[in-house]
Amino acid sequence: MAITNRMPDPTKPVDVAIVGGGIAGLVCAWRARREGLSVAVLERETLGSATSSVAAGMLAPVTEAEFGEAGGRLLQLSLRSAQTWPQFAAELEELTGLDVGLLETGTLIVARDDDEARELERQLAFRRSLGLRAERLRASVARELEPGLAPTVRLAVDAPEDHAVDPRLVLAALRRACESRRVVLREGIAVESLTLDSAGQRVTGLALAAGERVAAGTVVLAAGAWTGRIAGLPEGAQVPVRPVKGQILRVRDPHGSGLVGRPVRFGGGYVVPRAGGVYAIGGTVEEKGFDTAPTVGGVYEVLRAAGELVPGIDELEIEQLLVGLRPGTPDNAPAIGPGALEGLVWATGHYRNGILLAPLTGELVAATLTGETRGLGELLAACAPERFGTAQERDAA
Repeated sequence: MAITNRMPDPTKPVDVAIVGGGIAGLVCAWRARREGLSVAVLERETLGSATSSVAAGMLAPVTEAEFGEAGGRLLQLSLRSAQTWPQFAAELEELTGLDVGLLETGTLIVARDDDEARELERQLAFRRSLGLRAERLRASVARELEPGLAPTVRLAVDAPEDHAVDPRLVLAALRRACESRRVVLREGIAVESLTLDSAGQRVTGLALAAGERVAAGTVVLAAGAWTGRIAGLPEGAQVPVRPVKGQILRVRDPHGSGLVGRPVRFGGGYVVPRAGGVYAIGGTVEEKGFDTAPTVGGVYEVLRAAGELVPGIDELEIEQLLVGLRPGTPDNAPAIGPGALEGLVWATGHYRNGILLAPLTGELVAATLTGETRGLGELLAACAPERFGTAQERDAA
């Protein structure tokens, strides 16, 4: 379809209404509009202000690889999305003129003591068994790559294909891309529920908290951890999404960049460099519902571990202490694609990999919206929202 230059009227029905203006919602909006569909994004706060802006931005399918069937499905999705990130970033930058901070340096995983070194050896063997690129490094070699590491580091693993990006820059570019494509962007809009047809078999739009209704050919649920708070779905059509709290610090080196030049990961956290001597240090994983209060204990544990590995962190200035709520599913893999009801598409449950999976999420949702899913069946099956079944089926499992 050819894209029209006319801005869709926010008072009239749209082809696609997207709930949630984080990275998943914005990338889906951009891709859907590129296919010629009229699109409106409804965000309860400010676009990109919630979890997406708090994320560390690691593009790390190798270091995030997990055991088990769900881990295998997630790895399949993550590797595909990681491969497309350079082209995705280049396209965004060309369209908007904005740099997205793609850092193609690889990632270093380090062990602080003998126990962590043994676990790192086990993790290395697991990744090699999957055919993933990962190289064992002596501590001295790791310190040559990153002189800021402590002399007490026991062991390291290099994941040369795991990179990073600055989520805030990506969000700014996505917003501009959507604006240039004349996507309707509505902020401060709380969605109360989905609306269904008289038979309860098809989603027809959205009911807003203020009483307004938005009619849409298809609704895309990209509301992250808040997805489950949107009413209107029969029980068998729901996808279970829970909030998982994460605390992260943004710190700055007043002397500029150079403390570490690539993401450094360790048991329980990470240090990710940004431009201008800024670093993201995180991140806790806490099952505390919608609690967003920062805590001394959470921050202390992360900083203590990071400081043991990169001693120069102690001299950095704290810019922000942030809390985000990751959207987790029962298997911590995303739910992307068509659901049990017609007129509904899911783009949620990305857990720790929302930034990494952004290009693939946009691709899969756009393909679902247009019906052009040839060649994508295996990927859609790996993140099928209907895999969770009903509440009764989940309880019996």
